[in-house]
Amino acid sequence: MSAELVNLAAATTAGRLGAVAYGLAAIGPGVGIGLVFGHSIEAMARQPEAMPIIRTNMFLGFALCEVLALLGLVVPFVFQQ
Repeated sequence: MSAELVNLAAATTAGRLGAVAYGLAAIGPGVGIGLVFGHSIEAMARQPEAMPIIRTNMFLGFALCEVLALLGLVVPFVFQQ
């Protein structure tokens, strides 16, 4: 095989592995976001007077979970060969 073909095959494989890694990295934040919103709704139903504080904490938890998903997207590109 020529060197160009070998490099192309390695790049294609690395790209596919990056896509699989991002897919696996998106599972955790997806579960985390579901838990954050589910528990926030439950807390608001139990204590409606605390809704502003709960909503603030809900969006903070959502942002932190979303950062993990964005890191999972960026990391395969950073560690590319």
